[in-house]
Amino acid sequence: MITCFSGHAHQRRVRLVTVLAVLVECWGKPIDLFQTCHRLPVQRCGSSFLDSFQHFSSLPLNRRLAFLDLRLCISSLEHAVSDDGDDEPRLFMSSFFQELQRRKVYRVAAAYIIAAGFIIQIGSAVFPAWELPNWTLRLVIVLLLIGFPIALILAWAYDVTPQGIQATPRVPGAHRRRNIILLVAAGAIISTAAGFFLLPRASARKIDKSVAVLPFQNLTDEKANAYFAEGIQNEILTKLATVRDLKVISRTSTAKYQSKPDNLKTVAQELGVSTILEGTVQRAGDKVRVNVQLIDARGDTHLWANSYDRDFKDVLAVESEVAAQIADALKANLSPSESHVLAAARTENTEAYDFFLRGQYEFHQAESSLAADAYDRADAFYRQALARDPNFAEAAAELARCRLSRHWFVSPLAPAELEEVKSLIDRALALAPNSPEAHFALGLFFYWGHRQYENALAEFNRTLELQPNNADARAYCAWVYRRRGEWERSLTDSQRAEELDPRDASIPTNIGVTCNVLRLWKDAERAELRALAIDPHNTQAAMFLVLTRLTTTGDVDSARRALDDFPDLIKSIPGGAGGPRGATGAGDVSAVITWPVYLDVIERRFTDAFQAVEKRVVNDDRAHLQQLAGRVAIRVLAGEPEAAKSMGEEALPLLEARFKERPDDTFAMTELSWVYLALARNADALRLSRQAADTISIEKDALAGPNFQIGLAQIEARAGAPEEAIKRLRRLLSIPAGGAASIAALKIDPVWDPIRTRPDFQQLLSGPEQIGPNK
Repeated sequence: MITCFSGHAHQRRVRLVTVLAVLVECWGKPIDLFQTCHRLPVQRCGSSFLDSFQHFSSLPLNRRLAFLDLRLCISSLEHAVSDDGDDEPRLFMSSFFQELQRRKVYRVAAAYIIAAGFIIQIGSAVFPAWELPNWTLRLVIVLLLIGFPIALILAWAYDVTPQGIQATPRVPGAHRRRNIILLVAAGAIISTAAGFFLLPRASARKIDKSVAVLPFQNLTDEKANAYFAEGIQNEILTKLATVRDLKVISRTSTAKYQSKPDNLKTVAQELGVSTILEGTVQRAGDKVRVNVQLIDARGDTHLWANSYDRDFKDVLAVESEVAAQIADALKANLSPSESHVLAAARTENTEAYDFFLRGQYEFHQAESSLAADAYDRADAFYRQALARDPNFAEAAAELARCRLSRHWFVSPLAPAELEEVKSLIDRALALAPNSPEAHFALGLFFYWGHRQYENALAEFNRTLELQPNNADARAYCAWVYRRRGEWERSLTDSQRAEELDPRDASIPTNIGVTCNVLRLWKDAERAELRALAIDPHNTQAAMFLVLTRLTTTGDVDSARRALDDFPDLIKSIPGGAGGPRGATGAGDVSAVITWPVYLDVIERRFTDAFQAVEKRVVNDDRAHLQQLAGRVAIRVLAGEPEAAKSMGEEALPLLEARFKERPDDTFAMTELSWVYLALARNADALRLSRQAADTISIEKDALAGPNFQIGLAQIEARAGAPEEAIKRLRRLLSIPAGGAASIAALKIDPVWDPIRTRPDFQQLLSGPEQIGPNK
């Protein structure tokens, strides 16, 4: 008897393990209920039971899981823990399952599972659209799992009758206590098992809709077609940037990588994305082949791939198809306007489009090198594109942007030339009122052309409405806020731009500039070092690192070390809008002499500084005028009045001619002020320096304004107005103006030697300087 009972127990354990194994295997997977039922050790799964669930076999995975009837599990468990004998366990379990049926617990359990599955399904779709965090769905699932045993207990205890909710009548002789324990245990086990599978899926439910489009590999034998491969990549990226539901990394960052990097996971981590688009382009005459593949970098798995063999005239459609299929693969929610942008072509004229791509390629080279000839080539290609298609709105907008970039960084445009730029932008907007390129160009026109920062900000924000992933527009919002003295907003937008363009060295460079102005010296140095880690040849980052180290400690040797890895040619190039070649220039003597030559001046090595300026290669009239003014300024600072006067007389007519031609040129005003100082024309020097400081005042420009104020203070200190100079310095030390005035720099700069022994100047050196934004 004992042996027989042990055999039955063993069979029951085997059947129970089989049931649990089948259920675990099927959980969360597409299942065939007929096949699953036949695999279970159950004898009472008749056709009537299966027929009631036949339509569920065609439902999606998550719906099948929700509708899986509890009776299948319970019936299987009943048979698993029983045998064909009439022993007590079988009778006990039979009575338990009969009670479940009598008390209608089956129905409540099935209804609860159906309702819970429906709630989870709705939550999975709706919560991401509402941008709710992942934990909200997990909380809902946990509450539903906890509620399941409670629902079973309530179903056991109560019944819904025509007279209302009433307690279920008891049956004499039922094992009431053991039944309740079994019911609670079954509910808890089912909830725990369901939670084991549902919660990890809830944590990973949201697709990371982020993508980086790496440079497309040029497979064409003619390497001159590199512009074409870059153009295809850039156009796909530009279209994707309009999709608000995606995070799209800017071209500037992706350009740092190879077409097929060895470690995609590392690249994805550096760019902050989960998916990478790789591609190749091959062009032979009028035939084009484009191969693309979208890769999940986390698991190095292909999400989607395609190959396109088209005539060149149809290549524009390829870019639209690729962008649309990527958005679909990442399950991006597209608005009607976004769908229209993805499908639209910039121009129907393929020859115009080819010239446009060539212009884009040259413009990117010009932005990197600030070389005038690269700007000239880009300008010519854009104009040829417009000649082939006068209605090519983006070509007009990009031509305007190219012209404005040259104006700001290389050589300022005359007022008539700026008006020509405005007409190009107006033309683009008339052709395409919702062109993000046109609105961005208009923002640059207001910013770079006329310092109308409110209008510029409106246009950059409009660009972001049309193209939410436009890192340039986000960055320029930050730079406008900085010009307006809204420092914290500037840093916030800078960080948001850095998320979209994490490998663009110009963004941390400018973050360093902002921190330098705020006298957050350590943050400034960290930002410039981060920029140099991204681009070791970034001249602007190196120059601002020099300035930061000097204004922080006055340690010239430490400042020089920032330039150790830079060739002499690069050291002599004045970069950025703060340099003399651009539209801004700067208002102090260091801009006239230029960095790093001014380091020699600070160490009073005037002969070395003079020789460095003499040896500088000049290739345009403006650089030549700067060289002449720099020679004069060095002689003035060295205390050599006769040599300074002689050189000033040589430079005077050329600089006055320039100022007469361009009376709005603030840098010419600064240069001419030092020439007048050398000629002992102190009143003229003060007049011109004040004019420059009024033209770009702190109120108009919180970033550049202090540079012109410090320049005026330098002239005042040497032209017989020391009280005004010290008053001006005191104000600069009390506001965010770290790039222009710091106590460490005042202590060592020879420009202040004429007033150095004054008590009020010495009092400044022992006083405070503001750290951080305006108080």
